Amino acid sequence: MSKFAKAKDFKKSKTGVYMSLTSTLFGVIGVAKQMKQARFEEDRLRQLDAAVSAAAIATGVALLVRELRRMNDDDILAG
Repeated sequence: MSKFAKAKDFKKSKTGVYMSLTSTLFGVIGVAKQMKQARFEEDRLRQLDAAVSAAAIATGVALLVRELRRMNDDDILAG
């Protein structure tokens, strides 16, 4: 099995999903800092950018949670 195939399988594993979820949640820190700075500077465009980034993070977290639920459902049905 090639390294690429192993990496692709890891991304679909529970551990890979948990790592993706964790890294996505770390993005919240950056967006929060961006929003705080934009409010301080009263920069509407940066506030909008931070809001769109926050929506993207929320969507990413929802997709990862859905993937985890599917993995857990598959385990129950397999057993």
